[in-house]
Amino acid sequence: MRVLIAPDKFAGTLTAVEAADAIATGWARRAPGDALDLAPMADGGPGFVDVMYTALGGELAAVTVSGPFGEPVPAMLLLVGDTAYAESAQACGLHLTQARDPEAASTVGVGELIVAALGAGARRVVVGLGGSGTTDGGAGLLSALGATADLDLEGGPRGLADITRVDLRAARHRVADVELVAASDVDSPLTGLFGAAKTFGPQKGIPEERLPEVDATLERFAEVVDRRLALVPGAGAAGGLGYALLVLGGTREPGIGLVAECVRLRERAKAADLVITGEGAFDFSSRSGKVPYGVAAIAGEVLRPCIALAGRVLVGSREMRALGVESAYSLVDAVGEERAMGDPMGALADLAERVARSWSR
Repeated sequence: MRVLIAPDKFAGTLTAVEAADAIATGWARRAPGDALDLAPMADGGPGFVDVMYTALGGELAAVTVSGPFGEPVPAMLLLVGDTAYAESAQACGLHLTQARDPEAASTVGVGELIVAALGAGARRVVVGLGGSGTTDGGAGLLSALGATADLDLEGGPRGLADITRVDLRAARHRVADVELVAASDVDSPLTGLFGAAKTFGPQKGIPEERLPEVDATLERFAEVVDRRLALVPGAGAAGGLGYALLVLGGTREPGIGLVAECVRLRERAKAADLVITGEGAFDFSSRSGKVPYGVAAIAGEVLRPCIALAGRVLVGSREMRALGVESAYSLVDAVGEERAMGDPMGALADLAERVARSWSR
């Protein structure tokens, strides 16, 4: 039997590469004769560079950039020919903003990643958006590339409330001959009821009572920069990093689609008898461009069954099938929360071994 293993990361415990390895280890214990094809996946969020390196090879370049509060943080660029892949979460991820003021968090480090990519000779820069702890409309990114304003663009949304002027000429000139791509699973606009602040602000630590004010700040910023592009789907990705890339002439691609194309997921799914995907929490939000939904959709198009292994399964059978998944298996339900968190590799391997009893021939 041929099995394609294509999971996302299990946030906080396993990278996508580690998750694929764990599933393969457990499956092979039960069904050593099965042919296992590992295709770790990402949607543009944390783990994006790791997954692209596994799929494409290339050269990894270590760089140091500014974190969301100005402190130096390590990051990696992947260089494949004249294309550079960067991951915004490495410069402004939630793990860097915890217990700090989210309204002072900046995306300047993401701009510095782009500067480093240009310095390495890249003519195309793909920025994975997701898992950010920032909501500054990408103002910090624009500043790192040369934009100027009457206020500090690197102070987070708190510093943008009274902005009246932004000059993008230097930033646009710097990337004039470069293709910028925002790889994102989010199709929210920058502002409004479904915008960056009101949709994702709470998970970044912005108090409920401050959400209207932060949204109004982003609205003001967009009026000064480009109101039209603020309404484009994906402009609200990563707290507005999508918007910053759009105003610099960039384009947006669904992260899962970009990764699927790079790893030849359709071709590999067609050659398989079963497709396995997974993520930390499998819930109905997975339909919003997340890896399991994208993998299941491709499996369905080539008429292959798809199952999911997840840290937690928070949907019923009807919702599961609406997502294109035949069955989903919960790591916490199978081994308990303590083991799932304390030994995620071993626990996921054990779950995969159990699942193989039902699905392997």
